[in-house]
Amino acid sequence: MTELPGIVVTGVSGRMGRMLVDVVQASDAVTLVGALERPGHDWVGRDIGEAMGGGAIGISVSDDPLPVFANAQAILDFTAPAATVAFAELAAQARAVHVIGTTGLSADDMAAINRASHHAVVVQAGNFSLGVNLLTQLTKKVAAALDDDFDIEIIEAHHHHKVDAPSGTALMLGEAAADGRGVALEDVRDSGRDGMTGARKRGDIGFTAIRGGDIVGDHDVLFAAPGEQITLRHRATDRNVFARGALKAALWGQTQKPGQYDMLDVLGL
Repeated sequence: MTELPGIVVTGVSGRMGRMLVDVVQASDAVTLVGALERPGHDWVGRDIGEAMGGGAIGISVSDDPLPVFANAQAILDFTAPAATVAFAELAAQARAVHVIGTTGLSADDMAAINRASHHAVVVQAGNFSLGVNLLTQLTKKVAAALDDDFDIEIIEAHHHHKVDAPSGTALMLGEAAADGRGVALEDVRDSGRDGMTGARKRGDIGFTAIRGGDIVGDHDVLFAAPGEQITLRHRATDRNVFARGALKAALWGQTQKPGQYDMLDVLGL
């Protein structure tokens, strides 16, 4: 019988980390082989099952990724930029699939992840849900079909704990809209309006970020022209959709060559 791929979850005390642990534990296609937290966290050294309020499962939370990654075939990583960059190098050394849902990555961070992808599979996405990735494709097609008479606005809403804005998903949708129009997002991006900003520049792609309560993730792409509006919308009501998508990416990556991929590759879109 073939041994199941071993999965490591990073940042296990966070809401997404806990969800990933639950999804991996419930799967009959993989097995949990490691759980990571930052040094000094009070979960370090504890059984992950007990730390999450259940029974012991025989996996202790570690703050040392090197030996944990050595036993893994895939890493599920929804943490912070500095941690993700460090994990990318170690995952590459272990030749483990690195599934990255971390947002707020800088150009230097992305360059480091790209270097790591020369040695291992990296699947990176601003959002791992099927619906959002379909929305991305629709956004690109609609943007390509409409001219600059239609202003494009990406409107996203998340819970009040989210630390970055715009969200990774919003930026992914903005990139799709810019790609559809044949322009670079960095040349037309309009974020953070406040005060006397002047009239909107024709062709710009705007971003609006809402933070409040326990909103899991809402994303609208608004195309607005004089006399008419088109809105494409995705609403997530359960983080489980992201966790399931990340696990799907980890399994898909087992048969791929080293390189950088996204959920469109995983889903064949």
